[in-house]
Amino acid sequence: MKANGIRLHYVEAGPPQGPLVLLLHGFPEFWYSWRHQLPALAARGMRVVAPDLRGYNLSDKPTGVAAYDIDLLAQDIAELVAALGAPRAAVVGHDWGGAVAWQTAMRHPDRVSRLGILACPHPFAMARALVKSRAQRRRSWYMFFFQLPLLPERRLAGDRLRGWIRGWGGTLPDADLDRYVEALARPGALTAALNYYRAAFRRWPRSLRERPPRVDAPTLVLWGQKDPVLGLELTEHLDRWVAGPLRVEVLAGVGHFVQQDAPDEVSRLLCEFLC
Repeated sequence: MKANGIRLHYVEAGPPQGPLVLLLHGFPEFWYSWRHQLPALAARGMRVVAPDLRGYNLSDKPTGVAAYDIDLLAQDIAELVAALGAPRAAVVGHDWGGAVAWQTAMRHPDRVSRLGILACPHPFAMARALVKSRAQRRRSWYMFFFQLPLLPERRLAGDRLRGWIRGWGGTLPDADLDRYVEALARPGALTAALNYYRAAFRRWPRSLRERPPRVDAPTLVLWGQKDPVLGLELTEHLDRWVAGPLRVEVLAGVGHFVQQDAPDEVSRLLCEFLC
């Protein structure tokens, strides 16, 4: 489907007339990271759409770092909601999908009825943590590494991606890891995925000066208690940026890949929040 001038591939489940829910994946994944939640939400009568974000898997892969600025990514989602024929949608995102979901709720509030965030800090909180928190900078060392040209692509090519995912606390079986390796091996996909981080760092100085609009939509934040890359302190004081009802749930024994490490619990919490 065309949105914001590019073609976005997506997978859909549930009744066409049900309330629309968008599930946005993170790095280094694609729609498949929501394979457990798609049928669970559809069974509750929701129309569930899980797109491949721009640059990933079967979606278009514009060239250049500027094509992955967060405002463009949010525009993709706002226009996808309209293209799917709905005035608004509940938007749920994990990792980079969470960053896109935050930005969509801030910049296109008329398109977002509810906001679900999994393992992703508010963008301003993350920008500030990278300046003020030595512990978070250590956890986020890879973001700085990804700024280099070519070398990150070489280090993450092929089977090396498996170790990367497992290092973030993932408990995925080999068959699922095969799907992620295959998706990122598509021409241009790995560089596109890394360009999300490169575009974010180009924007970083500006992000620290911005006063982001507060999110009015009811918001649910889910976090893995054993997330090795994002500290639990990033879940604190979110009411600075969320004006609507806010709920934060920390899942014990869960790593960064929240909806895959604890699929039944995440599906239950999302159903409670969205229904």
